[in-house]
Amino acid sequence: MTLSNAFSRRAALVAMGCAAATPAGWAQVRDLNDAVNKAGRQRMLSQRMAKAYIAIVQNVETTLAQQVLDKSLALFDRQLTELKAFASTAELKQTYTALEASWSDFKTSLIGAAPSRAGAATVIASAGKVLALAHQGTQQYEAQLAKPVARLVNVAGRQRMLSQRMASFYLALALPVDAATAKPEIAKARTEFTAALEVLRNAPEATAKIKDELQLGEAQWLLFDNALQKPPATGTGKPLSDVFVASENLLVVMDRITGLYSALKA
Repeated sequence: MTLSNAFSRRAALVAMGCAAATPAGWAQVRDLNDAVNKAGRQRMLSQRMAKAYIAIVQNVETTLAQQVLDKSLALFDRQLTELKAFASTAELKQTYTALEASWSDFKTSLIGAAPSRAGAATVIASAGKVLALAHQGTQQYEAQLAKPVARLVNVAGRQRMLSQRMASFYLALALPVDAATAKPEIAKARTEFTAALEVLRNAPEATAKIKDELQLGEAQWLLFDNALQKPPATGTGKPLSDVFVASENLLVVMDRITGLYSALKA
């Protein structure tokens, strides 16, 4: 399938992308594997919301971007409540109390005023603070489980975040906002993403189903990486739109893979 043909199938894939980070029927954290998954998903949501905000500022996929922002806001709120309630150690409770405060500031930057170029820098900075605390919580939950599968859930879940981080910084380059940071962060995230694919592919715990999904993930990664190679500052919004949509499609697959690892017996 060519890149152009792949993007021509945008409508169906985008619909999947909207649902990627909105698992149905999960009212609470089931176990520590699920905690690592959900804690890791908070990392991704921080970057996904920043991406959606910047897309709205630039009139890129505005309907989809608003849906992504709204659903991500609601999901982050819900999972934060679940993870804070599930926290059983003093360290975890402290992390999620700090994350709650940082999230409050980030949420205000996202919805306290209409998205604007002036607000984009604040959003990116706030997203970074939330990401750091969400990652800290994920690491603490992984350490509490202390099983090899917990690391794989963490690694797979971090791929979701990296996909959104690359897209967010790509869109930021076109504003431009934080351009000096954006380029090296995209390059760093690309290196980390490809290395993690190798870890997941070679993990002895990977089932046939996981390996099949990883093949799909690698195909979506190639499409996304191809879109990232195009200069963001062009006369049309197509490169930005392609990156936005491709990042959502990659997220769909990586979220499924993380869920499959999370479902393995620890």
